[in-house]
Amino acid sequence: MQEAVAFAPCHITGVFQIFDESDEILLNGSKGAGVSLKMGVETHAKVEKGSKDRLEVCINEQLAPFATVSRRVTEIFLSRFHSQNALQISIGHRTSAPIGAGFGTSGAAALSLALALNEALEIHMPKLEAAQIAHVAEVECKTGLGTVIAETFGGFEIRVSPGAPGIGEIKHFSTPDNGVVACHVFGPLSTKQFLSDPDTRTKINRFGGKLIADLVVNSTVPNFMKISREFAEGVGLITKKVRQVLKASDETGFVCSMPMFGESVFTVTDKSHVEEISQIFERSASDGETVVCEVDYQGARVIK
Repeated sequence: MQEAVAFAPCHITGVFQIFDESDEILLNGSKGAGVSLKMGVETHAKVEKGSKDRLEVCINEQLAPFATVSRRVTEIFLSRFHSQNALQISIGHRTSAPIGAGFGTSGAAALSLALALNEALEIHMPKLEAAQIAHVAEVECKTGLGTVIAETFGGFEIRVSPGAPGIGEIKHFSTPDNGVVACHVFGPLSTKQFLSDPDTRTKINRFGGKLIADLVVNSTVPNFMKISREFAEGVGLITKKVRQVLKASDETGFVCSMPMFGESVFTVTDKSHVEEISQIFERSASDGETVVCEVDYQGARVIK
């Protein structure tokens, strides 16, 4: 029996532009910008010989038979790993992050699984090659485009050219020492639905391209928040609940936006302002929960 554990940070995207029409899937992805979080997905992969092939996926100790991205990552690995024996594979994802609410949990699950399987199956691919498998699975399943490359490297990033890790280009920008990400989470929105909707795609690409170019010129956290808000307003996905919180935060001088894609609100603020922004969120929100998290600068990694 072989076991391995890996971690990938969650990630919030504030602005992006779609590039998914290449015949070469590794070239597909997105331009955009976002931030990786210390809150992420830890994945435990266990591989052992058996009488027949078996794959079991659990999320927070609950069976997840429809975990399509995790299953696709595993399929790609097994197509490259030619074992003479049947394999029984158990995958356990553990996360405290809200699922489907704009925190890049599917990308973090795919990426941490790719790194863990690479170790457990003893394939010995370079990290970037293993991460490319996670990227391919995300793009194929329409659950993300640029999340995996961002989570591979961590920090505040601008994805200046699209593609998988090792192909797309990332530019990091500096952040305040005491900076944290504060969010108020209402619930999920369907990334697959939005990435498949022609009208939404048109708006994303129309607004995203210019705003990303502006951020490359002025790569600061305040400008990232300003541009993220302009993007959310332009694309037109802000829900009634999110609008209520945005209105309250605007009145107090905090620039907030909406993660892509989740019915949530986020901002980057100094630790000294966490209590104030949390109170604003909770006073103005009808339900949901407030989440505060530090920035992850390490990116995805094998733990053991």
